[in-house]
Amino acid sequence: MEQETRVALIGILVGSREHVAELNGILQEYGPYIIGRMGLPYPRRSVSVISVALDAPQDVISALSGKLGMLPHVSTKTVYAKLPE
Repeated sequence: MEQETRVALIGILVGSREHVAELNGILQEYGPYIIGRMGLPYPRRSVSVISVALDAPQDVISALSGKLGMLPHVSTKTVYAKLPE
């Protein structure tokens, strides 16, 4: 049986480039679920802003967000789409 998926957007703020390779490695692990990704450097404030759109089971989205949020100098927030049943 196929597991139900949700569409979500994870907003990621990266305050240091020190762990960017690890962040990219984690995102690569979840590649099959990623619809698209956009990254914007903001040097004036020494931060990078990344948005990742996903279509994945709830537990996969939570696991990804949790792994990213545990990285030093990385903050995440997840927003879920309200789609018709």
